Amino acid sequence: MTRHWTPLAVGYAVLAVAGLVGTWIFNVLSVVQMSNFIGDLVSSGPAVSSITVDLFVVAVAGSILIIVEARRLGMRRGWLYVVAAGITAFAFVFPLFLANRQRRLTALAAEAGSTV
Repeated sequence: MTRHWTPLAVGYAVLAVAGLVGTWIFNVLSVVQMSNFIGDLVSSGPAVSSITVDLFVVAVAGSILIIVEARRLGMRRGWLYVVAAGITAFAFVFPLFLANRQRRLTALAAEAGSTV
């Protein structure tokens, strides 16, 4: 279970947990207060709209990176990270992908070292 967990992979995993907890606290608060989550994001002024567009563009670019990089490294079901982002948060999914990517890179390096 602890195979290929480098300090960098652990760091990414910690960021993933922080992203999940940090976003879901506010998601739950939004549901409890029965607020219009999407409406609040886009109608609370130019600054909030700017942040929304900024994060949306980063999420789209990151999703493309996840799919392409997962395919390049032979990571199965990379598309599930993108689907999970819609269910949880990109702040959780992207660092989680980076942690698993780092583990995959470490595994590939170990395989290359053992075959030489």
